Order: sequence, then structure tokens, then C-alpha cells
Amino acid sequence: MIIGVVAFIAAIVVIYMLMVHFTPDFGGNISKERQDAYSVSENYRKGKFVNKKDVPKSNGFFGTLNIARKFLFTKVSNGRPEKALAYEKIDSIDVADYKGSSRLFWFGHSAFLLQTKKHSILIDPMFGEVAAPYSWLGDKRFNSQLPIEIEKIPQIDVVLISHDHYDHLDYGSIKLLKDKVKMFYVPLGVGAHLEAWGVDKDRIKELDWWDEVVYEDLNFVCTPAQHFSGRKVTDGQSTLWSSWVIKNNETNIFFSGDSGYGDHFKKIGEKYGPFDFAMLECGQYNEMWPDIHMFPEETVQAGLDVNTKIAMPIHWGAFKLALHDWRDPVERMVKKAEELDLKIRVPEIGAPIYISDEEVKDSFWWRDN
Repeated sequence: MIIGVVAFIAAIVVIYMLMVHFTPDFGGNISKERQDAYSVSENYRKGKFVNKKDVPKSNGFFGTLNIARKFLFTKVSNGRPEKALAYEKIDSIDVADYKGSSRLFWFGHSAFLLQTKKHSILIDPMFGEVAAPYSWLGDKRFNSQLPIEIEKIPQIDVVLISHDHYDHLDYGSIKLLKDKVKMFYVPLGVGAHLEAWGVDKDRIKELDWWDEVVYEDLNFVCTPAQHFSGRKVTDGQSTLWSSWVIKNNETNIFFSGDSGYGDHFKKIGEKYGPFDFAMLECGQYNEMWPDIHMFPEETVQAGLDVNTKIAMPIHWGAFKLALHDWRDPVERMVKKAEELDLKIRVPEIGAPIYISDEEVKDSFWWRDN
């Protein structure tokens, strides 16, 4: 009996190691040289990146099993749209020739194309069908097609990555994009994944929290978030997570990445605000992980903390990664924003968002699905 159990466990370990070795989606490994370089960071302790607060708490073996059980056996009412989400098609010629004022296109979840008069920037460009290393491990994207295919996106000046989770950093997307991207700006450690996928080292710059980098007339700041990282069972917290400030002479934009609520939003607002537009995490929350994702009411407060003119809920509208109704994030944020007098935008996927246009009112499009 004991020999059989040991053999079963050994077989599982061998299968896992083979999967990690032969599946490129898992990404790269953090070398000893990298670990030594990261040791000077205030956010790096004992070989791991950490939050300012002692979170996330370890669930332990049985806690993890309990979460897995709930995901497998809890029936979520309206967890997905009944039909594929509608979207606006993005004209590739218009994108290639654009010289107007700053605008955004949302692809669902946390993926964006930002265009200024001179530059195109992709933010967390996850264009894959499933937020997992294997298609059978997750639900498919809510919309059956994207507003624009990766192959039709023209040359990209900068790609920003917030952290290395599958719903933000996608192997398939990077492979298709990498040869037409001039620079990748990522938190510490994330460059190891890009290098493993064939991106040249000289086109990757890793940043710590509060580090700033200038790209022509654009200023990027890697700012704090309260989250975690890891693509394999064995590499938790081996890379850093972040939010981003994007600024030029025309606009000042904030992108939260994934983050639980904390005082870092206030600090970012005081140092780099006010913002013209803020994309703020609002989705995939649960009482089992309250410190690493915001509830919608906290998202509104974060918008007030960073001092933004307009806030937009993100991290929803593409994947089912939690146990809430798929409309719950936006409905709760709309309600709380009205209470606290925060102006928000909820554009349809693929619709252009002109940052300077503060008076546009979006339809309640999600209620038709």
C-alpha cells in the first residue's frame, strides 16, 4: 500500500516536471545572478518578493484544497455571459496611421492598446483564449473574437506588463508580438520569462517600485501594487508585481495592474496625481483572498485615492476567474461611484476611449448579455 502511494506521488512529480520542462508557457527561471541583483530591493526578502503588508497569507495544503473544491463544485449563477460579448472592430489602418489625441482601446480584462500622437503602447496584452498554460485548465474568453488580431496590430513602441500571471502575461501573445515591439518594461524578474520566449535582452528593462524610465516624450513609472506572482507551483513570489504611471505632456494615466486595496494608492496619487484617467482592478475578488484583489467598492475608493478625473473598471469582462456573477463588478462599481461622486467610464470592448473627452456617457451594454 505504502509503496503504491509513493509510486503514485512520484509519478505525479515526474509528470509535473516534464510538463514544466517541455511546456514553454511556464516561462523562464530566476537565476542565482538575478536573485543576487534583486537582493538590494526593499521588496525582496529571503529569495522572495513581498508586499508592504504581510499578505497574501498562506492557505496551506488543506486551505488550497478547499479553494480548489469550491471552484470545482460551486455553481455560480450567471458566471459567464449567456452569449458571446459584442465588440467594436478596430480598423488596423486607422491604428497604423493615428496621429490624434491620446486614446485607449480595451480588449476585455486588463489588456489595452494606448495610442498617443507619436506612440503605441500595449498594456498587459493577453490575447489568448484561456488564462492558463493548457486550454483544458480554464474557461474560454467571453468574446469569441478580439477587436483586432495580433497580426494586424502595427509596430508597438512599448509593452507594459504588470506581473507574470497567465491572465496578464501570455506566452502565445508575446510570441506573436515580440518582433514588432521596441521595448518591454516589466517589474523585476518578469524579464526572465520574456528572455525564455525569445525576446532580446536589450529590449527588456526591469524596474522596481518607484523606478522611472523615459521613452522619447513618454514617462513610465513602476508603482506599487498589493498582489503576488508565479507561473509554476514552485516559483511563487519569484518576480515582482506592479502598477504603472504613464505620462506625457498631454495626459497622465494610471494602470493599477492587479492589487488589493491599500495605502499605496494614496501615495501614488500624492506623488504622481492628479490623473486624467485610471484603469482600476475590479473583478475576480472573493472573501477567500480579500488582500490581493479589490472588491468594487474598494476600487471606487482607490480611484479617489489616486485622484483621478475618470476611473474605469478592469479585470472583468473576459474570463471567469472567481465565483461572482460576471456583471457584479461593474454593477457594484457603478452604484458606489454614484454614491461617492466619482466619474467612471465603462466602454464596450474595442470602442475608442479619448482621454480628453470627459463628458462621454457609455451605454449599459453589459445588461444586454
